[in-house]
Amino acid sequence: MRRAAVAVAAGAMAVSLAACGSAKESKGDDSSSASAKKGDNIKVGLLLPENKTARYEKFDKPLITKKIQELTNNKAEIQYNNARQDANLQAQQVDTMITNKVDVLIVDAVDAKAIQNSVQKAKDAGIKVVAYDRLAEGPISAYTSFDNEEVGKTQGEALLKALGSKATKSSKIVMVNGSVTDPNAAQFKKGAHSVLDGKVTIAKEYDTKEWSPDNANSEMEAAISSVGKGKIAGVYSANDGMAGGIITALKAAGISVPVTGQDAELAGVQRIVSGEQYMSVYKPYAPEAEAAAEMAVALAKGESLDSVAKDKVSSGSVKDVPSVLVPVTALTKDNINDTVIKDGVYTVADICTGKYKSACDKLGLK
Repeated sequence: MRRAAVAVAAGAMAVSLAACGSAKESKGDDSSSASAKKGDNIKVGLLLPENKTARYEKFDKPLITKKIQELTNNKAEIQYNNARQDANLQAQQVDTMITNKVDVLIVDAVDAKAIQNSVQKAKDAGIKVVAYDRLAEGPISAYTSFDNEEVGKTQGEALLKALGSKATKSSKIVMVNGSVTDPNAAQFKKGAHSVLDGKVTIAKEYDTKEWSPDNANSEMEAAISSVGKGKIAGVYSANDGMAGGIITALKAAGISVPVTGQDAELAGVQRIVSGEQYMSVYKPYAPEAEAAAEMAVALAKGESLDSVAKDKVSSGSVKDVPSVLVPVTALTKDNINDTVIKDGVYTVADICTGKYKSACDKLGLK
């Protein structure tokens, strides 16, 4: 199942990235548009949460846009905004979308709880909401994300594997989790704890405001001072951005231990190549983005989600939401070729720049 999802991601991502920004360039000839479905002239609002994490602008936005246009014969109008990690700004953006009378909203919430009133406003205005990547509170109509507890388990299992014989109850681990405003962070954390608890000692643990690499750096410095320079066996980092800040603090203290990550960001992949970071979680964005697009278009046209959404997920405010959950893969130096390179996320030239070339050669990345 996982290999199948990755295979789908490969083709879809390669096509989508190549076509980024060109979706409106080839409108079909009206005289030959008999196949166009009634209702293709829909208006879709797309709201993403921030731009510090590379994935949203580089992958999610173009992939979702491309799929929506594919499904609507290039007739859909897509209105886009990025909240830049500001929940109040995102609420204003929802209000604007309502004023503009979009037919459906795809929202990746900055703050999953704070967005509830905005989701309710949208529903009251007759606009259905697809919660994207994060399970927003409020009367959402659909949801797509990755299996987030599985992400945490994958990270925890990888960390134990990296520790090997050092994975004992006396081994001290530092956990640097994501933001408390992101429900995914709680699920990553839960999944990781389910694997790590009882196997190692969690010496220090942090919930990192705004997923900030700078905050993660400060937390790691504090953990080193508290736990002791030579007493940290490994670090659970919930994503690659924070892993960068953590590794900077570790290197400054002369410490080299396994560090986890998530998102397969280019900098994270390069750190894996060089041995500074042990692993990341590769999440094929194409299946997630395509699911969001398919559900949004179906909802805008008043069609059933049965053929798209095979799962059901419940939030604190709504039960049994039609959902698509996408599987993930642990990314280490051993499978870079079979994941991000094979799927066209990065080329060898992207990864193997300057100081990474020698390490790439050793790994056979050519």
